[in-house]
Amino acid sequence: MISSLRNFAKTKLAGIFIFIIIIPFVFWGMGSVFNSGNTNNIAKVNNINISTKDFMDYLNKSNLSTQVIKENLDQNIIEELLSSLVSVKILDIEIKDLNILISQDVLIKKIKKNKNFIDENGIFQRTLYEKFLLANNITAPLYELRLKNNELQKQLFNYVHGGIQAPKFLVKKTFEEENKKIFIDYISLNNFYKKLSDVTEKDIKEFIKDNSKELKQDHINFSYIKITPKQLIGIDEFNQTFFDKIDEIENKISKNIDFNSIIKELDIKPIIINDYANINKDKSIESKIYNNRNDKIEIVEYDGSYILYQINEINSKIPSLIDSTEKNRITDLFLQKNKYEFNKKIFDEINNNEFNQISFEKLGKNLIEKTNILSIKDNKKFDANSVEVLYSLPLNSFTLISDENENVYVAKIVEYEEKKIKQNSKEFDKYSIDVSAKNRNVILKSYDYFLNDKYKVTINQKTLDRVKNYFK
Repeated sequence: MISSLRNFAKTKLAGIFIFIIIIPFVFWGMGSVFNSGNTNNIAKVNNINISTKDFMDYLNKSNLSTQVIKENLDQNIIEELLSSLVSVKILDIEIKDLNILISQDVLIKKIKKNKNFIDENGIFQRTLYEKFLLANNITAPLYELRLKNNELQKQLFNYVHGGIQAPKFLVKKTFEEENKKIFIDYISLNNFYKKLSDVTEKDIKEFIKDNSKELKQDHINFSYIKITPKQLIGIDEFNQTFFDKIDEIENKISKNIDFNSIIKELDIKPIIINDYANINKDKSIESKIYNNRNDKIEIVEYDGSYILYQINEINSKIPSLIDSTEKNRITDLFLQKNKYEFNKKIFDEINNNEFNQISFEKLGKNLIEKTNILSIKDNKKFDANSVEVLYSLPLNSFTLISDENENVYVAKIVEYEEKKIKQNSKEFDKYSIDVSAKNRNVILKSYDYFLNDKYKVTINQKTLDRVKNYFK
């Protein structure tokens, strides 16, 4: 187990970075993982291989610590980093295919024009450049290589979308669409949901019966001990001796030595917890053990110490209404489902063109409210996504919208009031830039689809899994 405490104890001032752990991959090939066939390659773009060393070099340049990677394995950090490397590789291939070049003279000019390296008189100073390199722990050749790659990528994107300028009619149309005032009628659906005071015992029991499979929750019986340096080595210090003892415990776990034998030798009395369900989902020791319940016996870090635990039994149970906390949780779920089903009913009627003005008035004629929205960026009343939906619909349309507090409304677009723009105004110039940028994004998205068709990317899943396992 690679622990943040252990890393801190060994390095004192800094975490262990990828350039340290690259050694096993490069020199030993991770044991038997990459020792046959093409297992030294983690991915392939068409017929071009991306080696494990390429990937580890890429991780090294990212300056991510092993702890950060370890903590984000479940969020697919390895896959995302590999995807980024594949993207860089594809761009490199495109740059070579299109024969896009940048001369050394251009690079030198770029460096000499960098404001970080220019003094108050506007003159390039070599000493400022060298201080920058030292402060960022980078050599001049590596910095210049990165600068060159960035400039080549800029030239590639300029090649793809260079010179795109939105026509004036499109700027005018976009402005009018986004800045017209919209008048709407709306009804809050909070008026129709079941209230807490209306929920009966029968409602809850029927809800549990109808959703018993989904509502079942694991209840665990477990034992654990808290291990501190004081208990293990007699002093309050996370030193190498302490971590050696932790390693010994981990080795015993790997050899299937049982929990009771380990704690007997440590002479620490266990805490025994039965029928724990983690209803409150807090950050307690018990909650951490519950979240790791699939590991029958394990040692984990918790709040500056180590926890050795054993799961004695796991039972999946239907919620009990005797427990007030459980009853409140189930009642809340029941009310949420009631809201969802009512909202879905209205949503389906709108989608199927079954909801009209008669339906709107029948729903709550005396509950209809009126308001107006000044532009597509006006989200004072409703959230930004809802406003965008309203601006995408024609007159007399019905839709569901919501506010920042997740209150849901059914709304009707009653009227538009157009706003004009002068062609020679600063506002027009600003919109021209924005619309041109959107058009470039559309072209880049099309280029992305083109690249997806042009390049076949193959991932060596076995090698990827082995790399991920190394960080666990």
